[in-house]
Amino acid sequence: MFELAQELAVAKSRQDVPAAMKLFHRDMVLEAPAFGTTARGPDENEKALIGFFASFPDYGIELQGHADNGDALVCWGTARMTMTGDRFGVVPDGRRAELPVFIQFAFKDGLIAGERFFFDLSALCAQSGVSTDAVRRTVFGGAVDPEALAHGHRQPGFLDARHPHPPSSTSRIEPIRGEET
Repeated sequence: MFELAQELAVAKSRQDVPAAMKLFHRDMVLEAPAFGTTARGPDENEKALIGFFASFPDYGIELQGHADNGDALVCWGTARMTMTGDRFGVVPDGRRAELPVFIQFAFKDGLIAGERFFFDLSALCAQSGVSTDAVRRTVFGGAVDPEALAHGHRQPGFLDARHPHPPSSTSRIEPIRGEET
């Protein structure tokens, strides 16, 4: 399991979308709760990766540790990336951010079937010289309700032309197999 996660980290650090896609199960679900996004299946996952790398063209990740229970894997490490463009409704200052991250993986048929990528959006914004509130308004729309976000509920407003891969229409983040709800 960890070998697949490490291979994915290398592919993403090279922004190699085809190499990453080869590691994904056809039922792959990629979630980034900080951005409120969920990509399901090959087409959405490819669009999500392309969009992410357009916003963070120098993205790199170093996995520093992991734990698993035989069904799921959790990795932690450091992501380094520079926010570019105006996708988030702000103009970043060009500084490279360095963020602690943790990633929860699920597997099916020897491939990655689920990835939940967790990081602190406020830390990314602070290191990129942009307002967290402005980014959250762009990503989640209107006023952000922290209680709703804590329970995985999406808010309207993300669906606009600046976002090449809007979140799915589901209103709740589904748990990865083996996770308690």
